[in-house]
Amino acid sequence: MDNLSNTDESYDLGYQPSPSSLDQNDRTPGYSTFSGDSFAYCRTNSETSAFSETIDDQSYSSEPSPSFWPGLKSGGVHSSNQAVLTRLGMKQHKNVADHDKLDDQEALDSELELMKERFAKLLLGEDMSGSGKGVCAAVTISNSITNLYATVFGQNLRLEPLKLEKRAMWKREMDCLLSVCDYIVEFIPTSQNLQDGTSLEIMSSRPRADIYINLPALKKLDMMLIEILDSFQDTEFWYAEQGSMSSNSTRSGPSGSFRRIIQRKDEKWWLPIPCVPPEGLSEKSRKHLRHKRDCANQIHKAAMAINSSILAEMEIPDSYMATLPKSGKACLGDSIYRYMCSAEKFSPDHLLDSLSIASEHEALELADRVEASMYTWRRKACMSHSKSSWDMVKDLMSDTDRSDKNHVLAERAESLLFSLKQKYPELSQTSLDTCKIQYNRDVGQSVLESYSRVLEGLAFNIVAWIEDVLFVDRSVRNRDR
Repeated sequence: MDNLSNTDESYDLGYQPSPSSLDQNDRTPGYSTFSGDSFAYCRTNSETSAFSETIDDQSYSSEPSPSFWPGLKSGGVHSSNQAVLTRLGMKQHKNVADHDKLDDQEALDSELELMKERFAKLLLGEDMSGSGKGVCAAVTISNSITNLYATVFGQNLRLEPLKLEKRAMWKREMDCLLSVCDYIVEFIPTSQNLQDGTSLEIMSSRPRADIYINLPALKKLDMMLIEILDSFQDTEFWYAEQGSMSSNSTRSGPSGSFRRIIQRKDEKWWLPIPCVPPEGLSEKSRKHLRHKRDCANQIHKAAMAINSSILAEMEIPDSYMATLPKSGKACLGDSIYRYMCSAEKFSPDHLLDSLSIASEHEALELADRVEASMYTWRRKACMSHSKSSWDMVKDLMSDTDRSDKNHVLAERAESLLFSLKQKYPELSQTSLDTCKIQYNRDVGQSVLESYSRVLEGLAFNIVAWIEDVLFVDRSVRNRDR
């Protein structure tokens, strides 16, 4: 018992056990800790001598190992060694504490400098000259969220967990950019009863309705997308770069054959190629991929719906209304116009199937023309009303005769535009969307629009990456039959 108590006492004073009794994954600079197994383990003579050799560099090898000290009373050589080793242990602890404190201070200084940079760019409107020619705060925040997404996810082109530093950057900076929404409120009348029974009506603040509804939903979608990426930690598939063999995960054969299997659109040769084992993926892995694909697809639809609703609420700039064509027929073309006018039961899907849209560029061009013709017909339908350009569009022609030709054509153009965006979900923003974002002055709408847009893009990418893996898996299994 005395031996054990002395052992505990000497350990508290800064002694280091032999390397063989240490857990290799439990080392700290300056001192080490006993695990339960190493404490109960009785060391051999060779281990004791090894421990003595480690102490020899500090001129204490003449003393035996602490686990073999006899039960001595305080005083003499034992007390002298205890005092010396106590000072040694305290010095080691102090060095570790100073090092950790220095690292923490450097991290705080780095974050502080980053916050200063963000705050300066926000105040200057990204105009580093300080001449007041910068953009408004809404556009600055929108650009900041877009640039942050490109920095964090721009190089993440595969199904794998996000790196810890990237994850920390995304959370830290997004929390900073989204914090402005905490101060965007609206005032509503509420009643308050006093102690004497008197009822008073006062104005109380609450988060603005669009922020209160959409921001928590976007944060939830963000967390779900990160969880989907985290689920691809130990996978049966791997990636190869530019048709070469993957340097760190070459499990079976070169990836050149997989490049012949999968053909990327627009010749995106820089994207990594997914590779699977010769026998294909297991049923468990395929089921996991399909489940995550369906989840990401639902997240994509939710983010796209939020983004569309926010864009619809943004004011249409007068500059866009001024550039609208005078005739919707001339904007769309004779063939599309005739179909929209002649069909009793208008089918936008049937119309899109009859058009030969060969590329995303052609689809985007058609979307611009349909959108422009839609607002042209709406403006004509509301021409009799003495309202501003945005007001007469926002009212959605509530006082207009539903049988009016311009109103019918505007509704059909709107349904055609919706079907076009559904058929081509990777479609870029239309000219009107870009114009709205550029001239928007509402900070809350800017945050919601940019946040939903980047989440929509990330969800779409995840779905595309999963589809690539499943396509390669099907091709490999079909080739072996």
